[in-house]
Amino acid sequence: MKEIVEFLASKKLVCRRLKAIAPKELGSRKRVEIYLGVALDDYYCTIMFLKKKSRVLRKEAEELEKLHNLLCEKVGAAIKRKYLLIDAPLCSKAAALLEERGWRIYRFS
Repeated sequence: MKEIVEFLASKKLVCRRLKAIAPKELGSRKRVEIYLGVALDDYYCTIMFLKKKSRVLRKEAEELEKLHNLLCEKVGAAIKRKYLLIDAPLCSKAAALLEERGWRIYRFS
């Protein structure tokens, strides 16, 4: 988690609180790290860290969006910002879909 906080600080995203959420709490078996943060501007942000060897396709991008929606329901508030830290090859169609839906994608290596 320290590496993720330092990476986010380098991108000028500082969170006052950062809480790890297990995917099992959202009813998912995905191997993704999910964090719920409260930024300095008092808005919620979702940070997902995805590390894998195979390519992330459009179907998986839609599943990440569903996880985000489930997290919004769990928190009971609108989550304003969505960030994806990715250490995997990303399909161009999946990247376009995520960016269209308001995700900010950062390469984490």
